[in-house]
Amino acid sequence: MILLRRLLGDVLRRQRQRQGRTLREVSSSARVSLGYLSEVERGQKEASSELLSAICDALDVRMSELMREVSDELSLAELAESAASSEPVPTPVRPRLNSVSVTSVAGVPTERVTIKAPTEAVNVVAA
Repeated sequence: MILLRRLLGDVLRRQRQRQGRTLREVSSSARVSLGYLSEVERGQKEASSELLSAICDALDVRMSELMREVSDELSLAELAESAASSEPVPTPVRPRLNSVSVTSVAGVPTERVTIKAPTEAVNVVAA
């Protein structure tokens, strides 16, 4: 059985190690106990979204990047599990993205911003 908390912990550990940082440094920066962060990295504890946000901030990694890497790991784990059981599992398909440039919002000129969006129609509403 694939456990999301283990995949998430593995990705967090790799991110931390890529930066050459210790558990102590990240736990201090994220304001989470060293023991709890260690348990999250080992997949023994489920991390709340608030905790993940604090850890991502401490690692200077966007949560979307973290989740994308976890999603990729999950896809590979599912394929490996499926190959081992010889049950076909459909390969996940990511939507193709188009670049869209925005130079004004509601008629007000803004800095040029490029957004990658799915090729199908997407409604964007300014808040």
